[in-house]
Amino acid sequence: MQPLDIDSRPATKADPVPNLKASPLLTFQALSHEISEREFLRLRNLVYEEAGLWLTPAKTALLVGRLAKRLRHHGLKSFKQYYELVINSPEERIQMLDALSTNETHFFREPQHFELLKSVIFPRWAEEAAAGYRSRKIRVLSAGCSTGQEPYSLAMALLDRFPGWEIEIIATDLSTRALEIARAGIWPAAKADEIPSSYLKAFMLKGFAEQAGKMKAGPEIRSVIRFFRMNLNERAYPLTGKFEMIFCRNVLIYFDQRGRERVVRRLASFLAPDGYIFLGHAESLHSMSDRLRSIIPTVYVGKDDAICDAKP
Repeated sequence: MQPLDIDSRPATKADPVPNLKASPLLTFQALSHEISEREFLRLRNLVYEEAGLWLTPAKTALLVGRLAKRLRHHGLKSFKQYYELVINSPEERIQMLDALSTNETHFFREPQHFELLKSVIFPRWAEEAAAGYRSRKIRVLSAGCSTGQEPYSLAMALLDRFPGWEIEIIATDLSTRALEIARAGIWPAAKADEIPSSYLKAFMLKGFAEQAGKMKAGPEIRSVIRFFRMNLNERAYPLTGKFEMIFCRNVLIYFDQRGRERVVRRLASFLAPDGYIFLGHAESLHSMSDRLRSIIPTVYVGKDDAICDAKP
């Protein structure tokens, strides 16, 4: 998920932890005259406290443009009024984060990850199951799933390779709006170009009549995915059990260093002993070397796990 279109600095940089009480606003954009510096700071800090995401001063115009819709919705005339509303309304805080969200994703994004699954991880699992060393059950977490292309891609790959196995995919996102789209599982037909033809024929439905120009996730892949809202900034995640794979791709870049480490440690607590964590191409876990080790760039396993490096 690309949860919020905020500071896009790569995760490899050591960002200072923001001081919510005294963080200076560097330069205030002239085009953001509709909001005062104080109002921007208060809303920025609220977003950070709620979701762990840090709005830089360069994003003032974005905040103004997107939250202006919420002001109009409530008939408010100022961001001061909106702040007073949002701090007293849990429902409006959810709407605020939805309004600030940019949900950019694709089917089979990060092709090297799917190649690793196909050539290394899936064959290993199949061999271990045949030898009686592994159960025929796979659980996957897609954290920050956006509008659903990631979990549906994983469902296609898993169901194609492991027919008859028990597949369970938990897909979460901060945005309720994105989750509605993901649950519906309907996209423009042009998105079909992102899906391998064999998967497209096996798992997707083509729209006709009033649904012409659209495609829909078929019942087989829909049946193995469960969507719900989860805030990665929460102290406790509403998850149970362990996962063979955890995907949190292109999400951590929107957190500061402390936030990234906090999220990954919480996610890693749900990783199966021989499980894998997948990150986005601009993300890394150098500060987590005590807990995880990389087998290829952006793919990690538990440091003490006796897992061979990712070689076919």
